[in-house]
Amino acid sequence: MGTTSSFPESISARSTYSPVTFFLQEWGYCAWNIAEGSSITLMDVKQAYVETIHELDKGFFRVRLDRLTPQEIAFVKAMASLGPGPYRIGQVASKMGKTTSHTGPLKQRIVEKGMIYSPKHGFVAFTVPLFDEFIRRHNL
Repeated sequence: MGTTSSFPESISARSTYSPVTFFLQEWGYCAWNIAEGSSITLMDVKQAYVETIHELDKGFFRVRLDRLTPQEIAFVKAMASLGPGPYRIGQVASKMGKTTSHTGPLKQRIVEKGMIYSPKHGFVAFTVPLFDEFIRRHNL
């Protein structure tokens, strides 16, 4: 499994997408539930990290994964196995033991489902921050 980055660094370094707002709301919710009294301390926020990731894994990330076919899961698993993105399409195909011409239609279906995008020619990346870490955490 790859190195796991800290939650706030992962979000700020990877994305300006709307899932960030949801992630922060989930983290705030978990911190609120951990807090004693009516204030949330920095320690509460730090302790809430593990619970936040757990909640995102069983809901937010799982729902997205469940939209993919087994072949599509193999593609995103190959992406995640390469570490943090963006990923060269050729490297993803190679990781799958296929050529880019064989993975092209598969990649396009995953793009159409909104799971990945092409930040520049020849590259793909996850649309949702931390999704690569979810895949590695669960050894999918």
